[in-house]
Amino acid sequence: MDIYNLAVEKEDVGTRIDVFVSENFDDISRSGVQKLIEQGHITVNEKNIKSNYKLRDKDIIKVEIPEPVEIEILPEDIPLDILYEDNDVIVINKPQGMVVHPAPGHYSGTLVNALMYHCKGELSGINGVMRPGIVHRIDKDTSGVIMAAKNNMAHQSLALQLAEHSITRKYNAIVFNKLKEDEGTIDAPIGRHPEDRKKMCVRDKNSRHAVTHYRVIEHLGKYDLIEAQLETGRTHQIRVHMSYIGHPLLGDEVYGKRKQPFSTKGQVLHARVLGFVHPRTGEYMEFESELPEYFKKLIEKLKQIQTS
Repeated sequence: MDIYNLAVEKEDVGTRIDVFVSENFDDISRSGVQKLIEQGHITVNEKNIKSNYKLRDKDIIKVEIPEPVEIEILPEDIPLDILYEDNDVIVINKPQGMVVHPAPGHYSGTLVNALMYHCKGELSGINGVMRPGIVHRIDKDTSGVIMAAKNNMAHQSLALQLAEHSITRKYNAIVFNKLKEDEGTIDAPIGRHPEDRKKMCVRDKNSRHAVTHYRVIEHLGKYDLIEAQLETGRTHQIRVHMSYIGHPLLGDEVYGKRKQPFSTKGQVLHARVLGFVHPRTGEYMEFESELPEYFKKLIEKLKQIQTS
């Protein structure tokens, strides 16, 4: 069991204990913190408290993190749309609705389960048993190109390219409201939302540098079809940035409107282009996935509405 002691500063006085702790632990959600409090693993001044306890100056918070229960992740024979594969890397066209790696509530049916079956265990182990081979991820409801590493050498090379922002990542999205400029750059730091740990937001405190370049491909009445290119790769970056400038993604109920005008099964976002330097050969390789049918049909529907 890991034990941490946190001291309350003046600026944190009045903050709920569950919010404060979740902000200090990136891998523990607010609901996870609340469970730890219920189980007596989080105390203030060595006393049990409730989740709504508000911090006081000089409070000492003790956080006990129990050893995780190991979950067995099993290979599953799930068809994969493979764009490229060799002994080092595999590039997949992920369908909308597929979760990339196992997490609470999703221990089967993920891309990892499928990769474990297809690659017969030949995946990098750098990210542990829950995410073998996974170098980067895209959201469940985002479709498109994603790469995985078959060994640690490849994983380290690709991870370094991601850190250096040298990997090409271009997305297509449909956003609300016609953009005033046909292209632009959003340079705004992104961090965990202070009140909702499942969300990210633009904020100065506890955030990381984030840059998105965008250009309008086509105006579709009240909507725009855009290309967004990532310079950095923060969680939900395109969704957060476009919402921040007043153009949330169509179908995005988290960062946009709760009531959406069309049934889209999530945000209309497609990872279209992925380019990287091959870890072994040093050759630049680029892969493209055409827009899926759900995306094409929505564009046609918006065109029809525009001309009617």
